[in-house]
Amino acid sequence: MSNQVLEDKFYVALLDDLEKQKLVLPTLPEVALKVRDAVSDEDASAKQIAEVISLDPAISARMIQVANSPLLRGSQKTDTVEQAITRMGHSLVKSMVTTMAMEQVFKATNPLTKKYMHDIWTQSTQIASIASAMASHFTKLKPDQAMLAGLVHNIGALPIISRAEQIPALIQDEEIFASLIERLSGPIGTSIMQSWNFPSELSIVANEHNNYTYNSDKIDYVDVVIVAKLQNLAGTAHPDAQIDWNDVPSFCKLGLAGDSEVLEIGDVIIEEIEITQQLFS
Repeated sequence: MSNQVLEDKFYVALLDDLEKQKLVLPTLPEVALKVRDAVSDEDASAKQIAEVISLDPAISARMIQVANSPLLRGSQKTDTVEQAITRMGHSLVKSMVTTMAMEQVFKATNPLTKKYMHDIWTQSTQIASIASAMASHFTKLKPDQAMLAGLVHNIGALPIISRAEQIPALIQDEEIFASLIERLSGPIGTSIMQSWNFPSELSIVANEHNNYTYNSDKIDYVDVVIVAKLQNLAGTAHPDAQIDWNDVPSFCKLGLAGDSEVLEIGDVIIEEIEITQQLFS
């Protein structure tokens, strides 16, 4: 059986399982769910939320790191999770904990799929960092939500990779496997984000991030993720790096279309992207 036929059979079978709700979708890490519940309680104090976050020492340490980072530019050093929460505010805390917990979802034990998981995670963190800066400087969208959108835009690839572990011929053919992810990650990613109760403004990103003709009535998180994706690909051998940004509505909506093939961004924005990227390392 040729790999192309194998790809088509895999595609049909996976979509069929998705439609019949038989496809095993990844679950949001427990700490993110608990924090989301705690933050949703308007009466919850910083101390109560800190107690939930402190159940995960790694996330606790990184929350303090975020609170002390130049992104928030606090006048005094934050030493505790509770202080970090007070400085950041509930909304940012919720987004950051979900963002940090996402790394657990991108783990793989199979050597064949480990590289794919690693590459997707790395690309997602890069896009998330750029999206956050784009939202901050060129839109009225929330930078933390833009970062989260960038991080989960390709979440639909995970069940594809997991299922393909059983078919080495697919995984070993990088071109075929990349085609599968591009064809399937949208509807699967949308289902995952809906199952995680993400708002529709973020769920749509999973389905539209490859649609470079996307043109909604107003600037949204799809736009900043598309801009971040193409900016991240600039100068690479990826086919999408050859796209004329003047033909991409998202660039026009953010006021970034122009004659230059590479988006010229200021030192401040570059620094913000680098700082945000460090949060994932």
